[in-house]
Amino acid sequence: MKIYTKTGDAGETSLYTGERINKDTPRVGTYGAVDEANSALAMARAFSEIPEVKQKIFDLQRILPHLMADLASLNKPALIKSADVQQLEDEMDEMDKNLPPLKNFIIPGNTKAGAMLDLARTIIRRAERNFYALARLETVHQVDGLFLNRLSDYCFMLMRVEEFFAEKKSAVLV
Repeated sequence: MKIYTKTGDAGETSLYTGERINKDTPRVGTYGAVDEANSALAMARAFSEIPEVKQKIFDLQRILPHLMADLASLNKPALIKSADVQQLEDEMDEMDKNLPPLKNFIIPGNTKAGAMLDLARTIIRRAERNFYALARLETVHQVDGLFLNRLSDYCFMLMRVEEFFAEKKSAVLV
């Protein structure tokens, strides 16, 4: 099976549910940004010095295809659930307990993984903006917007954990 199909040569792509749409639509831009964020998360995981952070990133990477499928589907039930949003919130609360209080703006980049987690955070923020632009035009699952919002916060928390605990080479997250 060849990797190229030539079906997108005229500027169209297929949604997960089979419909053909233009590659420059808000829907494609939204799930494309999530795909970019997944790549940034892959780099962060590759460079992370904290095993718990590596695992949490890997767990995110396992759920992002569900988010992309939601965004690339029409008239299908959401794969992302409210419980997924709640899990991100619960894990952020646990991480926050093991970090010093945040008193200033953070300049990321003390570690490669921290910088890449911050890059993922900003890409996810773009995906969220794209999502709400799409929501004004088409039907979307609102839970996907909530998940994107929490996901950017989650990447911020992972960046804090990575950069704070990198010197110690271990973290207590949960």
